[in-house]
Amino acid sequence: MAATVRRQRPRRLACWAVIAVLLADLLALSDTLAVMSVDLGSESMKVAIVKPGVPMEIVLNKESRRKTPVTVTLKENERFFGDSAAGMAIKNPKATLRYFQHLLGKQADNPHVALYRARFPEHELSFDPQRQTVHFQISPQMQFSPEEVLGMVLNYSRSLAEDFAEQPIKDAVITVPAFFNQAERRAVLQAARMAGLKVLQLINDNTATALSYGVFRRKDINTTAQNVMFYDMGSGSTVCTIVTYQTVKTKEAGMQPQLQIRGVGFDRTLGGLEMELRLREHLAGLFNEQRKGQKAKDVRENPRAMAKLLREANRLKTVLSANADHMAQIEGLMDDVDFKAKVTRVEFEELCADLFERVPGPVQQALQSAEMNLDEIEQVILVGGATRVPKVQEVLLKAVGKEELGKNINADEAAAMGAVYQAAALSKAFKVKPFVVRDAVVYPILVEFTREVEEPEGVRSLKHNKRVLFSRMGPYPQRKVITFNRYSHDFNFHINYGDLGFLGPEDLRVFGSPNLTTVKLKGVGESFKKHPDYESKGIKAHFNLDESGVLSLDRVESVFETLVEDSPEEESTLTKLGNTISSLFGGGTTPEAKENGTDTVQEEEESPAEGNRDEPGEQVELKEEGEAPAEDTSQPPPPEPKGDTASEGEKAPEEDNGDKAEAQKPVVCRTLVTRFGF
Repeated sequence: MAATVRRQRPRRLACWAVIAVLLADLLALSDTLAVMSVDLGSESMKVAIVKPGVPMEIVLNKESRRKTPVTVTLKENERFFGDSAAGMAIKNPKATLRYFQHLLGKQADNPHVALYRARFPEHELSFDPQRQTVHFQISPQMQFSPEEVLGMVLNYSRSLAEDFAEQPIKDAVITVPAFFNQAERRAVLQAARMAGLKVLQLINDNTATALSYGVFRRKDINTTAQNVMFYDMGSGSTVCTIVTYQTVKTKEAGMQPQLQIRGVGFDRTLGGLEMELRLREHLAGLFNEQRKGQKAKDVRENPRAMAKLLREANRLKTVLSANADHMAQIEGLMDDVDFKAKVTRVEFEELCADLFERVPGPVQQALQSAEMNLDEIEQVILVGGATRVPKVQEVLLKAVGKEELGKNINADEAAAMGAVYQAAALSKAFKVKPFVVRDAVVYPILVEFTREVEEPEGVRSLKHNKRVLFSRMGPYPQRKVITFNRYSHDFNFHINYGDLGFLGPEDLRVFGSPNLTTVKLKGVGESFKKHPDYESKGIKAHFNLDESGVLSLDRVESVFETLVEDSPEEESTLTKLGNTISSLFGGGTTPEAKENGTDTVQEEEESPAEGNRDEPGEQVELKEEGEAPAEDTSQPPPPEPKGDTASEGEKAPEEDNGDKAEAQKPVVCRTLVTRFGF
């Protein structure tokens, strides 16, 4: 009997081991079920989650509020976030950081850095010589970059979501303003990495709002295009977006609703914060005037008093949106002196008169980028807290010429709900109804390079070339391949922003350098020497603009082909075998591009996409055409050029030359790809 027990014991242990593995897998799966979104505004943030049994719900913070101030108070041994930090702003204004998103991706000489210093003189911004940016100097021993502060906020938002969901959360979709450029988007991704978040996507807040609007009105969308304008004035900026809704046929799910971003206009500094700062300055002047004969100090020199005035200005702006006048009052503003003054809505509108004149600007920009007029817009919908100011609505209504403005959307939570719907769609743990999203490129991106050309007289000169990779208002995500077919030696090319003429002079200064990076290719000449008997098919650079709007250069490879004789047992005639050899060019790049290790894999040769029209997610090939004007390259050339559209050395090998039978025979393509990441 004892022997029988000993024989069964290993079986029992094996069963328990299998059960333990299954339980571990189930627990691991349950940890990844919940996903979150963070609508990161200038003044406050909204967090939403999706988990089994909880479809798309806004997270309540510790004070049971649906939105949380984006505020951080940093002390030697403790940190405060949200409402707790906002309460500390008056006691310790220097250590309480707000509106720091305006400094993301900005160099020290950027006008927005100077503007931040003027708005919040209590903060000490020190120069970071390594990154050429600024950081907050809290104390001689404590300094933090804006990305680090944002990372703290994102980590706090995750803790709120995890407490609400009662399980760990790692996957998130984060909203960013549509006008964020590459440096600003990378700064947000860096902050998310510091917080330990896996970013499924950086979604533009205007796109998230449009998605939320479309998801809850799915039944109203049909094959007829509906153009809707969203006017979003938040605390720090204003964005106007034109969106087209209609149903389209998809390969996977048949007819499905789609939103397409058609036009975008923005004003980086027009928002509720600037109105509050105007009110704060007005209240400070009234307080100084009340104490004029007492030889008192200027209240503007007292950071605590100015923090109190800013808080009162925020309250006053809200109250004046519904009342013609209101009494501003602060107990113990400075030197134990109380402050009390009456402010009318007329005075407020006079203080912000120049701001209200800028309200129609984003509308005109959006219409120009969409190449549309106001008659084609069916509805104008208000988004953002600052649109509650009556004067903003009055000026906007006059600018768009509509009978009324749409207020049938939650102005505060629409972006968070749209982002969390996208998070659920991107997560493998949920299945949602498809909703096609076609976002648009705001800033065009192009490649610039210089090569030698021979003039008719035999004189060699340098020619500067530009090739547009991603055109303005073109869809993304998108992959592009550009072929350099006139180089046989090492060379460089520059990745720059394209035509930014739609930006004003001040916006251009804020935008920063138009150069993204410079790629230096080495080993080109050596690859040609190694394969003298092969015909070069060019040097291909593969670019990717991903779902977050972040550009990357995936790889660069050289392509060679040759004619070989097939084995006599199989065929008796000569067939053309393409032997493609792709070799890595050691990429020395500017400090913005990081070098990674290389790996070699076998891969099928990629072919250019058919047609001229860019579709999201497809790959389009651009060729370096020697005599083509730069402005003609905004659209990728067709895969089979006809007539004079390509030079003699670039004509397709499938051209009709009399040997149609041979051309139709299968071509075996062996590819050796050595790639690296940037």
